Amino acid sequence: MTLHVELVSPEQVLYSGDASMVVARTAGGGDIAFLTGHVPFLGVLVPGVVRVIEEEGGELRVAVFGGFVEVNHDRVSILSDAAELADTIDVDAVRRLREEAESILRSGPDDEAEAALRMADVRLAAAGAPPAAGHH
Repeated sequence: MTLHVELVSPEQVLYSGDASMVVARTAGGGDIAFLTGHVPFLGVLVPGVVRVIEEEGGELRVAVFGGFVEVNHDRVSILSDAAELADTIDVDAVRRLREEAESILRSGPDDEAEAALRMADVRLAAAGAPPAAGHH
């Protein structure tokens, strides 16, 4: 038995396929792993990395910035406000955006820069890259 997974953002269907497990972070629930036979579930996604474990053992990582996850009859639907597949993330560009946000925050509180920093961290986590380029 497999899970049928659909990952949809407002712009497009990012992924549609079968998986053995899906791990998503939900508000108030932390990370939840969904396997076949999971009871019906509807949850609010918080910014984080959704992991789709494919049957062959491969792993699809997706940066998700909110939305919903619904599980019913071995179907996992992830409806995201905004999402990005790990292999499409430009790590260097994200690091530059993160540095810009950090420099704005050094001048004082800024909600937009704070949100940009959080989004950059989620995108880097999805891509499997550390937040800094490693020049410590």
